Amino acid sequence: MAEATRVVLVTAPDAESGRGIAQALVREHLAACVNVVPGIHSIYRWEGAVEEGEEMLLVIKTRQDRCDALEKRVLELHPYEVPEVLVLSVAGGNRDYLDWVARESL
Repeated sequence: MAEATRVVLVTAPDAESGRGIAQALVREHLAACVNVVPGIHSIYRWEGAVEEGEEMLLVIKTRQDRCDALEKRVLELHPYEVPEVLVLSVAGGNRDYLDWVARESL
């Protein structure tokens, strides 16, 4: 199951949009679970300038075969012009948890 599990990282500008995206992804079975982590301070380059801001980090657990649909939905819901969507492979983990992710991301 680990080889089919993915962790997707998405940042959001505030709690309202972060929770809204998280709830939609879980409700629509695009993700089994989303951790909404507040208090992320981001420093990044945007349109030639260095910017800083507070964000929320969404740590999304899903299946590999749901990633395209998940990304599409994030892009529909997200207020940013270019939202972060990073898909990470999972090398291992608690088999029961990985099985649960697979069942809940159908």
